[in-house]
Order: sequence, then C-alpha cells, then structure tokens
Amino acid sequence: MGNTRPLRFPRGLSRRRRRAVTCLPAAAGRRGGGSAMALCEPGADGAAEAGEDAAEGPERDVPLLPWDRFSAWLHCVCVVGFDLELGQAVEVIYPPHSKLTDKEKTNICYLSFPDSNSGCLGDTQFCFRFRRSSGRKASLCCFLDHLDRDLPVYLKKDPAYYYGYVYFRQVRDKSLKRGYFQKSLVLISKLPYVHLFRTVLKQIAPEYFEKSEAFLEAVCSDVDRWPPPIPGQVLHLPIMGVVMKLRIPTYRDKPGTTPVVQNMHQADAQISMTLPTVHEVDLFRCFCPVFFHIQMLWELVLLGEPLVVMAPSPAESSETVLALVSCISPLKYCSDFRPYFTIHDSEFKEYTTRTQAPPSVILGVTNPFFAKTLQHWPHIIRIGDLKLPGDVPKQVKVKKLKNLKTLDSKPGVYTSYKPYLNKDEEIVKQLQKGVQQKRPTEAQSVILRRYFLELTESFIIPLERYVASLMPLQKCISPWKSPPQLRHFSQDDFMKTLEKAGPQLTSGLKGDWIGLYRHFLKSPNFDGWFRSRQKEMTQKLEALHLEALCNENLVFWSQKHTEVETVDLVLKLKNKLLQADREHLPVKTDTLKKLQTHIHDIILTLPDDLQDILLKTGTT
Repeated sequence: MGNTRPLRFPRGLSRRRRRAVTCLPAAAGRRGGGSAMALCEPGADGAAEAGEDAAEGPERDVPLLPWDRFSAWLHCVCVVGFDLELGQAVEVIYPPHSKLTDKEKTNICYLSFPDSNSGCLGDTQFCFRFRRSSGRKASLCCFLDHLDRDLPVYLKKDPAYYYGYVYFRQVRDKSLKRGYFQKSLVLISKLPYVHLFRTVLKQIAPEYFEKSEAFLEAVCSDVDRWPPPIPGQVLHLPIMGVVMKLRIPTYRDKPGTTPVVQNMHQADAQISMTLPTVHEVDLFRCFCPVFFHIQMLWELVLLGEPLVVMAPSPAESSETVLALVSCISPLKYCSDFRPYFTIHDSEFKEYTTRTQAPPSVILGVTNPFFAKTLQHWPHIIRIGDLKLPGDVPKQVKVKKLKNLKTLDSKPGVYTSYKPYLNKDEEIVKQLQKGVQQKRPTEAQSVILRRYFLELTESFIIPLERYVASLMPLQKCISPWKSPPQLRHFSQDDFMKTLEKAGPQLTSGLKGDWIGLYRHFLKSPNFDGWFRSRQKEMTQKLEALHLEALCNENLVFWSQKHTEVETVDLVLKLKNKLLQADREHLPVKTDTLKKLQTHIHDIILTLPDDLQDILLKTGTT
C-alpha cells in the first residue's frame, strides 16, 4: 500500500460517489478494463449475453449504488399534467433525487404537450430534444461514458442535450373542470434510442394512467435492474412482466446491416418481444408525402441547411425530423435538430430572429404561428397526416416560398434550392412499384435506407481516401521524437483527386459533384466529420509511437545517459501510459504491459533513493 498514491477526486464529488470510485478496479475506464461488464452482476433480472463484440476483460464485481443502473439508461421519468391556474406543470419527477433546473423543467412542461391546435385526442407518442443547462455537474454514471466509444458515431451521446420521449393522453372527463383528462408520461434520457423508449412507453404508459405513482416506482425499479447499454451485446430488459430482447449497434458493424438477434437459449421462451432496432424510425412512412424530393432533401441535410418541418401534430413532426437526420447515416448530423419545437422553447428567439441568417438547424413545428415567423427560412417542408401509403403518391412540384402563407398550405417542399445532382428516377420508380404491389412499409424503408446509405458512402469515400493520405508514413515515426503531425487538409488538392478517384467509381448519378463538395466543405457536418477523423488519426499516431518505444532497448539507452535524463525518460513514459488510459488510445494490452515492464526495469537500474521516489509516482 505504501507505493499507491491516494485518489484525488474532482471538486464537488459527493462522499457517496467517492466511496464507489475507490471500490472500482484499477482498470476501470481503460480499454478492455472490464468495468462495464462488472455491472452485469449475477442474480439481476436483466441479463447480457456475451458476444464477439462484448467488452473485453474479466468480469469484476463492482459495488453499485442504488439507481446506478437506472442512470445508465435514463436521467429521470416525469409526469406532466395540466393545472387550470398554472397551465402545464411537472407533477412528479422520479427518482426523487433526480436534478432538473427550472429552465429544464419549463422546457419539459411545454414540449410534453401538443399545441392546442393539434387536436390530439386519445393517445399520442412523440419525442423532443432540448438543451441541457450549462454548468451541470457530471452524471453519477459518468464512469459508463467510456461505453460511448464503441457506438457508431451517429449514436454517440451529445452531452449538451437531453431527449424527451412522450406518451400523451387526452380524453374527455366530465368530472374535471376543463372537461378533459390531459397528462404526459415522459422519459428523459441522453440516449437517442427512439424505438426502444417508444416501445417501453407503449408497455407502461396505459397502465400508469390507471394505477398512478406506485406503478411508476415499480417501473423505475425494473429499469434499475437492467444491464448497462453495452454495444454489441444481446441484452434482456425486463419491464413490468415483459422482457425485451435487443442489441445496440457498434462501430464495427457493417453500415446498413442489422445483426439478427437470434433465440439461442431455452430461457428465451420468456422473451415477450425482440426489437429489430433501438433507434431507427419508419423511414418510408416519414418520407412518403415528399418522396419525389428525397434526393434533394438528402442534399439539404448533408449540407446542414436550415430546414423547417411543418406538421399537423408532434408525432408527425418528430418522426420526420428524425428521418431527415438519419438519411445521411453513417455520417453524423452535427448541427442542432429539434424533433418538436414550440414558441415557448428557451431557444425560440435565437432560432426565429430576422436580424441574422437562419442557423444550421432542423426544426419540427406544429403551431400555425411558425408559418409567419419562419417565412424567411430558405427551406420548408409541409407534410400532412402520416398514414400508411395505400395509393401511389402524386408528383408534387417544389413550390416557391412566397406560396406558403399558413399551415393550411398544401403538402410539399417550399424552397428555391437547386440540387447539385441529377434526379435519380430509379429509386422513385422502385418505391412506386412497391406501393402498387402493396409491399410492406418495413420493406420500403429497407430499400430507402439502403439508397441513402449508398449515396452517402459514394460521397464520403473520396474524402476518406484523401484524408487517409494525410497520415505520415510509419517509417517517419521515431521513438526519440514527438509523433509527427498530420498534413494539412487542402481543398484544392482534394478536388484534384476527384477526377480519377471521385464518386463516379461507386455511383452512377451525374451532376455537379464538385459543387456539392465545395458546399459541403463549408458545412458543420464536414467540420464535425473532419474533427472526428483528425482525432482518430492523431490517436493512431500516438499508439504507433508507443509501439515504437516498446520495440527499443530502453534499459540499454538509459545506461548510456545521465541519471537526470533517465528520470526524465521514466516520467515521460509514465505520462504516455496515463495518456493511453485517459484518451483510450487504440493500443494493444500487450504493448502497455511491455512498456510498464520497460519502466520497471529502467527504475531498477537507478540508485535506491531514486527507485523509491519513482516507484511511488504511480500512473493511476
């Protein structure tokens, strides 16, 4: 124990959390450290099946505090009701210790109810997204954040935002002064798992409205028994007598494929439902009203153009916005998007001001007021009710913005944008034929998702190829020098590569690809994509530099240098180990062990007093 440095905790970390952290294994948070697996304690109702994508490393027992499992999936559950004097109000927050600022509560209140003009009688489901208040402390479950790195980029959590998943009920009730029962059950989460939480709400909300708070407490207790959301594992999630079986994708999955969750054990007889996806929406149903313009909409989303979706209800607006964001997958949409946006939103003034150009954001709205307020926006999609398409949709021309006066305007796309690429008639014919043959909407969505994927990949492959060429050669990496820098991205050099290695190699679409690339290079989506690739490549260089150091005879080097130089080398090597752990560098476990052995051997060559000091200077 004498050689172990005391743990230093961030300011503001509670004693409760400090006790938990001190019990974590030394490798917690390290790649393959096993801390995530440790949360799958035997005996819990929820279960995780190990697979080839499962987190590496041995399972270790980590003492979990109450609500740690719950916090891995949800921030809290809210009940929003209507008060005759106060209007919308948060009636219940569960678990009771969950923290929400007044601003966050206000946003949740207004976003959890449809606009009065929507006329949503009965039960309605939709989702919203809102900005977290600045200065919030890290989540109690922050030690699970390292799981995020195994997710595809478009499923990674954005720490600045929460999602709200809503089940709203409005029914006539003569016993109430207002004449209606109006209430929303809302799941607040950092996870963008739309389909999963929609399914959960379908299971619990109808019964909650009958049984009230005791039932809600039981629901939350069930969630607190779930295994952690580990990408690549088949998870069994019990919820009020129903067991859901699902798999969260990983970045290793081939884009466009959904590994089938197969029944492999006798215990699967208890499975009530298997979820084919955790995050995808019904793409064809969402795009059906405007599917003659899907290619143009893909361009607008790719370029981060300001877009408004005007819909009759939050269900239609939220699903359409989510479909738009997903159409450039596997690229991540890097701007803000609001599946449901109201005039009471805290960013209303920021996003509707006429004193500056509209921001790069996609808004889903239902209030007729927006038809006037957002008239200056360059691209507006007007949709009607999203119904299962039974008839062949009629060709709808792109309309001029001046023709959009109210939400009573006909469905269509209102813009003066001219697409860079020629229209792909084949996909339109294929989808029309599917409607005529009564092809299931799920099959239509698969066709549409594959089309968008191939289009996005054809566009991004030349950029991937060029950016890979910016990586220094491995022979340029010297163990005795700092890792070399990536070469700078040159727009002119990239454009020159397109003549022989452009999208024409994988796509038959004609058009102004050069113009599309020039526009994209100025967009937030390119900035986000390039920053991510830059970070990955820089980490790769750091990892290669570590390997180069491990392949050197460092003990022999130390014997030829002074004590001061040797001590300096030891400290630098220890910092390298800390960096590898902190930044999750893609380094093999054997390489890290080899480096630790080098450090230990070098220290043993030094005088005893220096050995004592350096052995006490740990790397944790």
